[in-house]
Amino acid sequence: MPHHTSQEITYQVNNQTVQGYLVVPEGGEGPGVLVLHAWWGLNDTMRAVCNRLAEAGYVAFAPDLYHGQVAETIAQAEILGQALDANYLQARAEVAGAAAFLSDRTGSGLAVIGFSLGAFYALDLAAADPARIRSVVLFYGSGGGDFSTSQAAYLGHFAENDPYEPESNVNELEETLKHAGRPVTFYRYPGTGHWFFESDRTEAYNPAAATLVWERTLVFLRNSLFFPNRNLQSPISNL
Repeated sequence: MPHHTSQEITYQVNNQTVQGYLVVPEGGEGPGVLVLHAWWGLNDTMRAVCNRLAEAGYVAFAPDLYHGQVAETIAQAEILGQALDANYLQARAEVAGAAAFLSDRTGSGLAVIGFSLGAFYALDLAAADPARIRSVVLFYGSGGGDFSTSQAAYLGHFAENDPYEPESNVNELEETLKHAGRPVTFYRYPGTGHWFFESDRTEAYNPAAATLVWERTLVFLRNSLFFPNRNLQSPISNL
């Protein structure tokens, strides 16, 4: 029997209605975790991530940046992802609005988890809203930006063989975060490719790596949200 409750909610951004999936743990309270979906959209896998976070004691919220559309194939995902990028300012505002909604709900600093495409927006949010974002978890996705005012700790999970996320991008991001003085831990998982955490991507899913990723993520979230003054600095790792 699940120890959480879920609901579909809406919020307004630039006179547009945005939907999202909110999951609350038993008892109704907990630190907030914003979940930003991959280029497939807000599918059942992303909803399951929110459910698992709530089972671990967090209030999880995933905005639907595709406004109800979900991709099943790479070709469909490319179209949706390109459309989102073409309307970047609105997407950015919807992510910011989701963070504000969740922060108002939980009354505390937030973590943000970004999957692939969502990782770009997670990094963007952490740079733009340093007062609100306390920690960032990246799943096989990166991005650039100025993190000099960021107050977040960063955890990254990356595939060993990933044509969508070159090693040079990961290294550059790690150096940028370190230069900004941010605590950063990046892991690479041997024998994995892009989407290795997502169980519905049967061609890529790696159960052993996914289990380890989740364990590390929960430890990181607990330390960064419940014990924000703890030193989370760690070198980049291949494990």
